[in-house]
Amino acid sequence: MGWKLQCQIRLINNPDIKISSFMKHLLLLAVLFMTFSTTAQSIFGKWESRDEKTNNVDSVIEVYEKDGKAYAKIVAITDKTKKEALCTLCVDEKKNKPVLGMEILTGLKKDGDEWSGGTILDPRNGKIYKCYIKLVKPNKLKLRGYIGISLFGKTEYMARATD
Repeated sequence: MGWKLQCQIRLINNPDIKISSFMKHLLLLAVLFMTFSTTAQSIFGKWESRDEKTNNVDSVIEVYEKDGKAYAKIVAITDKTKKEALCTLCVDEKKNKPVLGMEILTGLKKDGDEWSGGTILDPRNGKIYKCYIKLVKPNKLKLRGYIGISLFGKTEYMARATD
């Protein structure tokens, strides 16, 4: 046997060196790291919506999963004068309901790396649009609302909210 191979065998068989214990700890750390990085790479969670003109956060939405589909509701409104706002321009059952707590994103299904096939309500004008959302970075969400085909629409990028 060569000198290097003899040294390696002695290291492995040496009861004073706990390689298996070290490997267990290393594996545990790897699993924990993957768990945390996977969590951060999800569309689910809280996202900041910004005012187009001022670039200030005007609301926070929470994207959640229900029955395998993605939904979102408004969980915070930063402008104190709008916290009690009602969706006066809505035309469905949401008409004159509080905007805070309102479900605005409904029924998106996972399709590859994006979620699509659902709708989004803009409580500022009461209109409902088709939409899709996609995670473009671990803490950056792309939301596109459109009429007909996605060519005719508007894109908003949201940053993950830090509680």
